[in-house]
Amino acid sequence: MKATYTKYNLDFKVPSGTSRGVLAQKETWFILLEEEGNMGVGECGVLRGLSFDDVPDYEEQLAWTCQNIALGEAELLKRLTLFPSIRFGLEQAFLSLRSKDPFKLFPSNFTEKEEPIAINGLIWMGDETFMLSQLEQKLQEGFKCIKMKIGAIDFEKELAILHSIRNRFSKEEIELRVDANGAFGPHEAMGKLQELSAYQIHSIEQPIKPRQWHAMAQLCEDTPLPIALDEELIGIFDVTEKERMLQTIKPQYIILKPSLVGGFAACSEWISLAEQNNIGWWITSALESNIGLNAIAQWTYTLENEMPQGLGTGSLYTNNFTCPLEVANGNLYYRKERNWNLDLIKQLCI
Repeated sequence: MKATYTKYNLDFKVPSGTSRGVLAQKETWFILLEEEGNMGVGECGVLRGLSFDDVPDYEEQLAWTCQNIALGEAELLKRLTLFPSIRFGLEQAFLSLRSKDPFKLFPSNFTEKEEPIAINGLIWMGDETFMLSQLEQKLQEGFKCIKMKIGAIDFEKELAILHSIRNRFSKEEIELRVDANGAFGPHEAMGKLQELSAYQIHSIEQPIKPRQWHAMAQLCEDTPLPIALDEELIGIFDVTEKERMLQTIKPQYIILKPSLVGGFAACSEWISLAEQNNIGWWITSALESNIGLNAIAQWTYTLENEMPQGLGTGSLYTNNFTCPLEVANGNLYYRKERNWNLDLIKQLCI
């Protein structure tokens, strides 16, 4: 078996705002496996400033992984615990290598019968006009679940946008989720949750920064709207520590991003623990290219979670890989008649 890696920069169509700043480009890495004429590809989606493995020797670790591919998948995954995005890329690459079609990792009714996955429409941070224009577009595209990133502009303006949505649509017509990315301070968070609750919000992601377990636990106990943990999961790899965190904070939901928590196996462990503790969950992509998104979407379908998932990020880039994924009427589909842009993918192998 031969293993190589390569870097690829994804360019945003429109610079996208988060509470950590505006993103114009997203770097990603691919692991490529070759064996007896078969190819496997997996995406290592590191997010600068957020991923646990955003470290100076990241590329060195990728090189080491490829040089030691003979150790096998199980041993490599064990040794790569502190590199969750590489673990995820490696999982994909081995699944891809073993599959008849390197891009069908989890054959199902999603890939074979075009059964859809319900997803949320994502509204990025920006000025009020920009956010409202995104909202109009998502509503026209048929989304019934809208996720709005908050915490970057004036909070009163963000409330005004939520107010305008609720003036037009009831909670039965449009489900509203908000994502604060830890933008609120612990002492102001409850007040802001109270204000947000007036708009019948489904949930808020990560209202305060992670690693404040006592403050987050208090919020989850007293909150007027459900809280979903996101960044809180990053960097917790030991199963005992995962359980301790969930039992301490007692969130209403957790949100799982395979690139950030260590891949499919790690997500499955989180899901098992969440269900044991009566905690809801859903899956979200983390700005991967269509290669990583395709893998996440196929796996997500097999979980049979009917909540809208966070898988609508494939159209963000100007230089993404053409693929069978299509967003329509608030759902994600795998269109069998559409092909992958193999020429662009083959360039990765050069």
